[in-house]
Formats: sequence, C-alpha cells, structure tokens
Amino acid sequence: MKICLAGEGAIGIKHLEALTKISGVQIISLAGGNATAVNNLADKWRVAHRTIDLAESIALPGLDAVILASPTPIHAAQAEQCMRAGKHVLVEIPMADNLADSEKLVTLQQQASVVAMAAHTRRFNPSHQWIHKRIQAGELKLQHLVVQTFFFRRTNTNAL
Repeated sequence: MKICLAGEGAIGIKHLEALTKISGVQIISLAGGNATAVNNLADKWRVAHRTIDLAESIALPGLDAVILASPTPIHAAQAEQCMRAGKHVLVEIPMADNLADSEKLVTLQQQASVVAMAAHTRRFNPSHQWIHKRIQAGELKLQHLVVQTFFFRRTNTNAL
C-alpha cells in the first residue's frame, strides 16, 4: 500500500514510526504546512516526495491512501479532498471540529465508496506495548482497560 502522510508534527512522527513496522506499506509522500519542517522530516524518514500542497500528493500515481495528522481545523476539508479523489483516508481525531462537517464526511464516504476512518492510534505507545507484551507472555489477563491522558497546558504545543 502506498501512503501519503499529511502532518509533520508529533502525531505524524508517531504514524511514521508505526508505519515502518508494517510490511507492504510504503510512504511515498509527506505533506504539511511548514516547508522546512516537511523537508527535514522527509529527509530523516527518507520520503522522496514532499510538499506543502496536499493536492500534489493526492495526484501521485499509485497513491492508495492518506493519513491526516494535520491540524484539527483542516481535517474535514482535507478528508473531503482525499475522498473526492478516490483515496482511502485515516483522519486523526477529531475528524472535524463540528458535527455538521462530521456528518458531511460520513455521507461523502458512503458516496465515494472508500475506506474512511477516524482514529487516535495508541497501539504503538510504549505503555500499550508493555501491556500487550505481558498479555502475550501470559503474565497478565486483561479484563478491562481504561486509558486516560491528561494534558495540563494552556496552549496547543504538540505531543512532543
């Protein structure tokens, strides 16, 4: 599967780390909002195509899907852009910043016949990996898991 990752911040980096562990996945493009940051990240992860124009990435031959780890206010517009181009899309939470846009995306997904998901992928977090390994080893038996993350900050600085 050939993927474009949109978003050069902390969550985008988490996706890059996870995607490198999945065989058969190739990140063919990195799109973002800050050209310098996009170029630096693309160099580090050896992603040949990089751009600040998502449409340029979507137009790449063979692109199957897009992961949107971009800022929340542009999630809905970018998800719509991807689906209208016939691309599968994973949108980091929230999928939109209002109910009307979320409902519009659900309707569009049904019309476009593509896979569209909203997710907060935590599977590769160190704490989740620790628990998973203990369950696999038979050391723990999971009855119920509740995860809470608290951010005590007044600004959106990013997950790093």
